[in-house]
Amino acid sequence: MDLELQQQHILITGATSGIGLAIARRLAQLGAELTLCGRDRARCEALEHELGARTLVLDITDEQAVKDAFSDLAPLDGLVNCAGISLLDAATQVRAADLDAMLATNVRAAAIVAREAANNMLAAGRAGSIVNVSSQAALVALEHHLGYCASKAALDATTRVLCLELGPHGIRVNSVNPTVTLTPMAERAWSDPAKRDPMLAAIPLGRFAAPDEVALPVAFLLSAAAAMISGACLPIDGGYTAH
Repeated sequence: MDLELQQQHILITGATSGIGLAIARRLAQLGAELTLCGRDRARCEALEHELGARTLVLDITDEQAVKDAFSDLAPLDGLVNCAGISLLDAATQVRAADLDAMLATNVRAAAIVAREAANNMLAAGRAGSIVNVSSQAALVALEHHLGYCASKAALDATTRVLCLELGPHGIRVNSVNPTVTLTPMAERAWSDPAKRDPMLAAIPLGRFAAPDEVALPVAFLLSAAAAMISGACLPIDGGYTAH
């Protein structure tokens, strides 16, 4: 299967850490021309040197800033909406500010970035691919994840609507839905056996995902190998959501 992305211009949000960084590194290896978005200027500058990528220091929750950033962006072939936040509250203690923050980043900003990316592709007459990084939390209930589950379910709904409206223009839109992915932050968060072991027991494969195990399916969905796949929400969860 050919996952080559030579001369494909792909924008990645949330690219300076975690899953987004793993995706950026994998797509660079596959020959993509990258524009990487993040809030941390120092990390952006480091990625310019490491990957030879263009970077944008950008708060994607600022609609005007997003519009301004796209005003001089070269034509895109792909978008990876990876920026996201998770704030955990018990249902009886859920806070409006946390709900608002997750919806603003995980749904509203992703939709605005997708809007601008789609218009960029349409203006250039290009078919393209959009991949939204969702979560297994969109597919099943997780304790203390009310706002996060709701925001990621909304992101999957956004994926389906974008698929419907952009498909006639040759633009494919899909989601990936990872389980716990062992970024450095996640390794620390899941280091306590009392928290880790029950989750592992619920995953048929018996382990969490490695970052590149998310990056490779994203690369597949961006590539011509997935030319007939659109509107899918792909679990990358070792079977967690199968039961």
